[in-house]
Amino acid sequence: MSRIYYTKPSITELEVRYATDAAANGWGEQCYAYIDRFERGFADYLDVPYAIATSSCTGATHMGLAALGVGPGDEVILADINWIATAAPIVHLGAQPVLVDILPDTWCLDPKRVEAAITPRTKAIVATHLYGSVCDMPALLEIGKRHGVAVIEDAAEALGSAHGGRRAGAMGRFGTFSFHGTKTLTTGEGGMFVTSDKALYERVLTLSNHGRARGETRQFWPSEIGFKYKMSNLQAAIGCAQLERIDELTAQKRRIFEMYRAALAPLASRIDLNVEHPGTVNGYWMPTAVFREDVKFDREALLQAFKEESIDGRVFFWPLSTLELNGLQQGVDAPVAHGLHRRAVNLPSYHDMGQAEVERVVAVMLRLYGA
Repeated sequence: MSRIYYTKPSITELEVRYATDAAANGWGEQCYAYIDRFERGFADYLDVPYAIATSSCTGATHMGLAALGVGPGDEVILADINWIATAAPIVHLGAQPVLVDILPDTWCLDPKRVEAAITPRTKAIVATHLYGSVCDMPALLEIGKRHGVAVIEDAAEALGSAHGGRRAGAMGRFGTFSFHGTKTLTTGEGGMFVTSDKALYERVLTLSNHGRARGETRQFWPSEIGFKYKMSNLQAAIGCAQLERIDELTAQKRRIFEMYRAALAPLASRIDLNVEHPGTVNGYWMPTAVFREDVKFDREALLQAFKEESIDGRVFFWPLSTLELNGLQQGVDAPVAHGLHRRAVNLPSYHDMGQAEVERVVAVMLRLYGA
């Protein structure tokens, strides 16, 4: 029986050709050719003026927060449901992550909880678009404007998502993306920093090059201590090929989700799936089933049943406040996050997944919870 992976990239002859060209010719004067091309193309796709390719979404976030001046004594608000990568840069900069609850339908930041958490020390709000669902950006941007607090977007999982006609990642002070091998668009590892703020772009550009400012005529002369979060030309070559296929890649994610929605119709009274509110587009990076509170759901039993059928599954992210890590709050009042994560599971979703594979996944769920 063939294994159903929870995700894997879509690599075609185009990616192989570009990577081969970068390996053979992308050196010397051409050492940034694919990087520059990838940055320009990605900025155009998002309809923003500035983009900087990075080695990871985490690195992009780290530099963006540093450029905003986030440091010791500052607070940064984010959802309690998050991967640690969103909180780590805040801790690295000496600031305090302030964890708040999520909305029960999008699983993203609850704006009311965000506003209640703002203090004179609040420096930024991180809006993480979870599993393709989009945060309530109009509400968060209004809160940020009223309190003079930057709203930034962690769009690692939201390529192809949008709100009010604007793409996820393009609405806040800056946005960050991940091109990890599991993501809709991949470079193996990698990320992107995007912004419409020219001054912020120049600041991050300097930080991204060990603190060497653009236009500095002295060789190896940094003006400050910076970072090294660059993407390689080889990775960018793959990214350029993927970007040429972006409409296909995002459409395939939506196609897979719609197959799940139809196949899971018999469980419609027992589970909730990723939501797409009017005026939004969900990129459906990771189809997710949340079993309702009145259903006797055993997540480990379902994951074990998947495993026995050679099917991958993933747990919903743990609330960060339960991880017992230095620098993270514990005992956070987040009833939605703490009640929901144990009732949820991520379902397989890779680009060439077909109806037969979806039905194999759903058959296990129906066997356990369809009666």
